[in-house]
Amino acid sequence: MMKFSKFFEFAYLAAAAFFLYEAVIIWNEQRTQAYLFLFFVAVGIFMFFFRRHFRHKYGNRNK
Repeated sequence: MMKFSKFFEFAYLAAAAFFLYEAVIIWNEQRTQAYLFLFFVAVGIFMFFFRRHFRHKYGNRNK
């Protein structure tokens, strides 16, 4: 179960990297959509650290 959780942590980082790339590409053409993508980048990074914290918290409790 912990391996799946670790995989999804990095999936959030991969999604954040994708949205950052998209935001940089469309920055000059569609700035409002780029801001939306930057919001998704922030959410993805937040979710990475949030899930990581709780995985460590529950992993230490089960030992």
